[in-house]
Amino acid sequence: MEKQHTAFIAKNLEDLHFGGNWTAVNLKDTLAGLHWEDANRKIGSLHSIAELVFHINYFITVVNRVLQGHPLEGKDAVSFDVPEIRSEKDWEELLQKTWDDARTFARLARELPDNKLNEVFSDKKYGSYQRNLYGLIEHSHYHLGQIVLIRKLLSES
Repeated sequence: MEKQHTAFIAKNLEDLHFGGNWTAVNLKDTLAGLHWEDANRKIGSLHSIAELVFHINYFITVVNRVLQGHPLEGKDAVSFDVPEIRSEKDWEELLQKTWDDARTFARLARELPDNKLNEVFSDKKYGSYQRNLYGLIEHSHYHLGQIVLIRKLLSES
């Protein structure tokens, strides 16, 4: 079974996390050298960078579980509930989980046959696999943009 589209989806999420996408901005480089205290800092009513990283990864983890054959289990209400980060070690653990889960997503997406993309994703109300996998990448890019801007604001304060 050809996997041209699912391979493209996998590469898009990898590029978003590790580099090589069309925007030339990626999560790993954007977060490089960010101190854990700055990752926790809030500017006004904006989410902290740590909250946004957790939020991006929360949905990747939810989708990974579906791709592994489990039911869809995720709640928007808890998607920003980042565990408390009190040290560089805590921050590095969140980042490592984020990188690992992105790699898992890419592997699982590459294993999907392209014809799976038109099937219902867990429940008809969520649409197709294609809608959810591409949506996950769009969602992640949106929040990556926020992280870039917050990082600039942090450097100016």
